[in-house]
Amino acid sequence: MASIAASSSSTFISSHKPNQAFNFKAVSLAVNGKSFQSLTLRSAPSRFRVRCAATPETVDKVCSIVRKQLALPETSEVTGESKFALLGADSLDTVEIVMGLEEEFGISVEEESAQTIATVQDAADLIEKLISKN
Repeated sequence: MASIAASSSSTFISSHKPNQAFNFKAVSLAVNGKSFQSLTLRSAPSRFRVRCAATPETVDKVCSIVRKQLALPETSEVTGESKFALLGADSLDTVEIVMGLEEEFGISVEEESAQTIATVQDAADLIEKLISKN
């Protein structure tokens, strides 16, 4: 579980509601006991969005499927932030990526949900959401 500490107040967040916004002057992040450098936000108060993310393993699998579907070399830079459109995917490629994800993870993605997928991270988050429902 990730935790976020805010220095603008005594607020400490160990769990949160999805997409809930908080105002902070500075934040620090700890994931699985590993702390990351504190980030000071220059224009306070700033909006900071907390979002649950898929596991690195899921993101890696999605990256692999995207590379394969788009015939990208293994050395190509595909990360969670990679947008399908910027990787050269058209609407048919995106449909085929979703079909590959359904097959790999044993899930069924509704058309409405599939249309919201723009990045690798979007796909990985949706996959974990669907898997957790089963």
